[in-house]
Amino acid sequence: MNQYQHKKHTVGYQPCSIADLNRAVAVLNNGGVVAFPTETYYGLAVDPLNPLALNQLFTLKQREIAKPILTLVDDRESLSSLVHEIPIVYLPLMEKFWPGPLTLIFQAKINLPVLLTAGTSTIGVRHSSHPFARQLLRAFGRPITATSANISGHDAAIDAYEVKAQFGTQIDMVFDGGKTPGILGSTIVGLDGIKLKLIREGIIPFDEILRSAA
Repeated sequence: MNQYQHKKHTVGYQPCSIADLNRAVAVLNNGGVVAFPTETYYGLAVDPLNPLALNQLFTLKQREIAKPILTLVDDRESLSSLVHEIPIVYLPLMEKFWPGPLTLIFQAKINLPVLLTAGTSTIGVRHSSHPFARQLLRAFGRPITATSANISGHDAAIDAYEVKAQFGTQIDMVFDGGKTPGILGSTIVGLDGIKLKLIREGIIPFDEILRSAA
C-alpha cells in the first residue's frame, strides 16, 4: 500500500502546479486512481497497462468485467502503444475532431490486459481537449483510462463534489477543475467492415462525422 492510499488528495485545477502533476503521476505509477475533469464528465484515470490498477478501477465502479474501459492519448506515439493500426477512414475524423469528444474503436494490440479490452480484441480511444487531461497525459507520458467517474448505474460526476459524494475517500487523488459540461458523453464510433458504425451518440452528431469521412 502506497502513501496515496493512506492520504487522499483534493487539489485545484487553476492553476495546476508541477507538484500536483507529479503527485498524480506518482499515484498512477503506484497503481492508484486519479479523478480528473474532461470535456464531457469527470473521468477516472489509472495506468491502462497495469492489471492490478484496472482491477481496482472495476471494484471502485462496481463495474461488470464484460465491459471494456475507454482510454485517452495525447499523441500518435501513445496511440501506437494501444492499437494495431489506424484505419484510413479514421484519419479525417482524427484530423477534424481530435482533440475532442470523439472516441474511436480500434483493433487492440494483442498484449493489452484482458480487463482493459474485456476480451473484445478492440479498444476505445480519444484525444481529450480538456487542458488538465492533456497536462496529465503529458506528465504521465503514456495513455490513461478515462472511464466516467461514477458507480455503475449512477449518473456520471460533473464536478469534484459529485466524485466525492459517490466515492468518498476511496479515490487516491481528486483534481477539482470546476464543473464539466456533462449532459452527453463522447460520441463512440467503430467499424463495420470498412464502414463507420455508430456505437453511442454523444456530443458530436453522427451525421457530422459521416460528412467529414466522405
